[in-house]
Amino acid sequence: MGEILDSSVLIAAERGRFDLQRYFSSRAGEEFFISAVTWSELLHGLERAREARIKERRRRWIEENVANLGMLSFGRSEAEQHARIWADVESRGMMIGPHDLLIAATALSSNYSLATLNQKEFVRVTGLKLADVARFKRS
Repeated sequence: MGEILDSSVLIAAERGRFDLQRYFSSRAGEEFFISAVTWSELLHGLERAREARIKERRRRWIEENVANLGMLSFGRSEAEQHARIWADVESRGMMIGPHDLLIAATALSSNYSLATLNQKEFVRVTGLKLADVARFKRS
């Protein structure tokens, strides 16, 4: 089985607000991935850093914690899922963010669960399996 890590989990981990290593340890045998969209979101945060030391710290964190995870691209199957999800949440008046739609489509297309701290939005996606990550949050 596989699991996709959402940027909300990874950003919280980078900021010390999520225990990513303990989460990984608790899911022994699980394969972890990120979507290409999440990779872009992380790199966007890196590029937005105004100070060189912050940019370097983020770059190091990404290299040490994320760069070796499998990356799932967005292709035809994901696009078909995306169209279905988009139409469904829109028809129910429960739209979610455009990047979240893409990430949800990637998870559904792969039949993987999604580890996210943004469950409020992702719970709106019919059939999407969400991992329980709350106990790994830090104050």
